[in-house]
Amino acid sequence: MSGTTGTPRRFGAVRDVFGGMSAISVKELRGRMRGRRAFVIITIHLLLVAGFAWMIETLMERSFSGGFGSTFSASADIGRALFTAMLVLLTLIVLVLAPASTAGAISLEREKQTLDLLTTTPISSLAIVLGKLVSALSWILLLLLASIPVTALVFTFGGVGPDDMVKGYIVLLVTALFYGSVGLFVSALVKRTQAATVINLVTVIALTAGTGFIFIFWSSMMSQGFLPNGGVRENEGLIESLQRRPPEALLWFNPFIAQIDVVCGTDTGFSASCQIIGGVTNTQTAFGDQGFGGGLGVPRDSYWPRSAAAMAISSILLIILSVQLVSPTRRWRIRRRRMPPAAAASAA
Repeated sequence: MSGTTGTPRRFGAVRDVFGGMSAISVKELRGRMRGRRAFVIITIHLLLVAGFAWMIETLMERSFSGGFGSTFSASADIGRALFTAMLVLLTLIVLVLAPASTAGAISLEREKQTLDLLTTTPISSLAIVLGKLVSALSWILLLLLASIPVTALVFTFGGVGPDDMVKGYIVLLVTALFYGSVGLFVSALVKRTQAATVINLVTVIALTAGTGFIFIFWSSMMSQGFLPNGGVRENEGLIESLQRRPPEALLWFNPFIAQIDVVCGTDTGFSASCQIIGGVTNTQTAFGDQGFGGGLGVPRDSYWPRSAAAMAISSILLIILSVQLVSPTRRWRIRRRRMPPAAAASAA
């Protein structure tokens, strides 16, 4: 679309998209960072993360102070436990903040009746959507960057390398991108921010706790050979599906499982985290060349790259759908074939 026609655009030139995206994101970030609220939130975030790390470290030290057996690997065990706890806490924070930050990105514009004015500007719909998403993710990225010095304390105990920390933060960033895109899509789909917030909360619970419960239930039914009494014929398809192993893709959007895979890379192949990943990916072995370095256990870094790729691809699809919902014209519609007037008259 040309700038002279006044018709809102969905997708503009690359330079126009980046220019409009930067304008929207700067405007949103100025609103978020104005005043003391942003700095108070960052301070509370750091105090929460540091306090949680101190409590975990204290509990682990007391657990090793009983004097049972050798404490040769006590420091490394404390470092791995602290690293696991930090990843779980940061993942939980991202799951709460990412969809909440984008839940009102589009719906608030509708409530204030400013979305129509925004779409009539030279800024394309893609730039509007990306600008809203980038501003929300920039705020979450700032919180994650602020937590890096606290998380890096695990290096003083050992057991965790810098590459493990990089993997964990990659999963955190992809999680923020996916769930931020989910919140943006829901905000563009519904008209009220309150409804968008509730839908985002239900979506987060369904994709984390819900998928985990379904996977455990499915695995239990498969292992116990569950069959209904009487062998009802219409349930044979359901029975056959329950007797098969649950698909790994069911948990791709659960970032906690991806972080467990990252933690498995820091431990032995027979740790609890590696046993969980082995059960999810069906690669749990005792001997053979499937283990880490051709040894024992399960393959390392085999699950979280697939999970991260699935969340990244889904984020792109959700952004495209959000652009279609924001654009007031030329949306994709399913076209129905119109019957010729003669055929319509005869059918009547």
